[in-house]
Amino acid sequence: MSRPRRVLSLLLAALLLPAASAHAAEAAEATVNGVGIPKSRVDVAVENNVAQGQPNTAELRKRVVDALITQEVIAQEAVRQGLHKDPLVGARLDAMRQQALFSALLGEYFAANPISDDLLRAEYERLKPLQPTRELNLRHIQVGTQEQATQLIAQLRKGAAFEKLAAEQSADKQSGSRGGELGWVTPDRLAPAIAEAVAKLEKGRFNETPIRTDAGWHVVRLDDERPVKVPTFEEAKARLQQIVQNQVAQKLISDLRAKAKIE
Repeated sequence: MSRPRRVLSLLLAALLLPAASAHAAEAAEATVNGVGIPKSRVDVAVENNVAQGQPNTAELRKRVVDALITQEVIAQEAVRQGLHKDPLVGARLDAMRQQALFSALLGEYFAANPISDDLLRAEYERLKPLQPTRELNLRHIQVGTQEQATQLIAQLRKGAAFEKLAAEQSADKQSGSRGGELGWVTPDRLAPAIAEAVAKLEKGRFNETPIRTDAGWHVVRLDDERPVKVPTFEEAKARLQQIVQNQVAQKLISDLRAKAKIE
């Protein structure tokens, strides 16, 4: 393995090493060559796993301690080889330290300024009209030129099978192998030109004028449509929390940048 790749593979482990001395007085849950792994480091790792959906059990804590022991072993070896003096490692450790401080700052800010339900509900009402209200079952044929698309439309008008033409001529081989089937999609997931054309179609009909997108020229048939249920406030609440927190975080960053002397 090249030295840069080895440095990167040891980077995260090396990041944890300075914490040992900072927590020297804290009770250790394990020691590696006399270096303690403090309880606080284990607690943080457990919390991270729980936040990702794992149950907070004794077995999880045992696995976390074992993983931290492995990291400590690798970190100590990295230092023994002098990798902690490498400028690349130092720069990446600085970046990780800044990210950790940023996360801590946001955590403190939201603890002191929790997002209220009123703010979440206001965001819900703002986004609600933007949600798609119908879902479409589509087939399409994608070709490289307008002339090809025009010829396809002429063939379809004469009764040619859409599915057969898609399988034989579509440049989109994935959907072509399914007779052009795209499955159920909401209009917001379509290229704007396709969404605009499909909005004018009746079920069972295809566009009479070729549709152009960045991918090529398209003939699209609307096979079916059905209404989409807009999530209730309670159903959307967790996602709204993320959206509003991101908005607040961006505002906080902008305010801090505005106060900073940047040259």
